[in-house]
Amino acid sequence: MSTSLYTPETPATVREAQGLHLITQSTPNGQKVQILLEELKDVYNTQWTTTLIDIRTNVQKSDWFLRLNPNGRIPVIVDNTQSPPFPVMETSAELLYLLKTADKEDVFGFEDELERSQCLQWLFFWHGGGAPNQGQLNFFSIFAKEEIQYAISRFRTETLRNFNVLEIRLSGKYTGQPRDYLAGAAKGKYSVADMGTWPWVKGWKFAGFSKDDMKPFPHLMAWIDRIAGREAVQRALGEKYETNVDVAKQAGAGEFKHSTVRGNGRIDGECLRVDLLTMM
Repeated sequence: MSTSLYTPETPATVREAQGLHLITQSTPNGQKVQILLEELKDVYNTQWTTTLIDIRTNVQKSDWFLRLNPNGRIPVIVDNTQSPPFPVMETSAELLYLLKTADKEDVFGFEDELERSQCLQWLFFWHGGGAPNQGQLNFFSIFAKEEIQYAISRFRTETLRNFNVLEIRLSGKYTGQPRDYLAGAAKGKYSVADMGTWPWVKGWKFAGFSKDDMKPFPHLMAWIDRIAGREAVQRALGEKYETNVDVAKQAGAGEFKHSTVRGNGRIDGECLRVDLLTMM
C-alpha cells in the first residue's frame, strides 16, 4: 500500500493543487471553513482552491480521502505550502489553523489571552455539544427509517437547551451587558467562535423548530440575522460552493419538509445517503 498522501485515485484538483486547498460540501460543517476563508479573502486577499464533493456518493470514505482525513468527514484543508503537504481535519481545528497561518493581525481571533480563552470556550462548546445534539435531532426527526420519539424528544430538548445557553451569553443575562458576538470584551467581536456556531444555528427551521419555539431567544435570532448580513458569509453560502445536492441549501434556508424523507430515504425521488456528522 502506498504511504504517500496522494494516489492516482486522488482527484487531479486535489493532487495538483498549489497553496491552500479546501475539500468541502456546503453543509453546516463545510460552511464554517468556507466562511472564514471568504472573510480572510476580504481582509488579506487570501487565496485558495476548492474541490467540491458529493457526500451522497460516500466519496469521503474512499481511500484517497481517508489518507487526508481518516475520519472520513468534510471539510478538509490541505496546506500545500508545507513539505510534505499538511492536511487538517475537524472544523474547529481547521478554523484555528487558519487563524494561526492566515490571520496574522487576529482580525477574527484575539491577542489577549483571556479573550482568546473565551473564543476557545465558545468554539468548543458548540463543536462538542451543540452541533452533535442538533445533528442527532436532524437525523432522528428526518432521516431515521423509523420514528423513535424518545430520541427525537431527547435531542430536541438538548438542542433547545444549547440555544438557551447561547441566548444567556448574548443577552448578558448575568453580566448586564448584551452582546453582539460570543467572544471578546464588552459587546464582543466577530470571531471564529461565531463562525463555528452560526452555520448550524441558522438551520433552526430545518431542525423542526417553529417561530414560537424560537421566541425565548430574541438575542440569538438577532445574532443569526447580524451574521447573515455579512458579504463574506453570503458568498460562503452562495453558488461558488453549490453542488447538485439541494438538501444542504434547503437546510440553510429552512425550507426542507420533514415529511419528504422518512421511510423511503428519498427526497423528490432522488436517493439520499446520509452521513450524519457531515451532512447535518
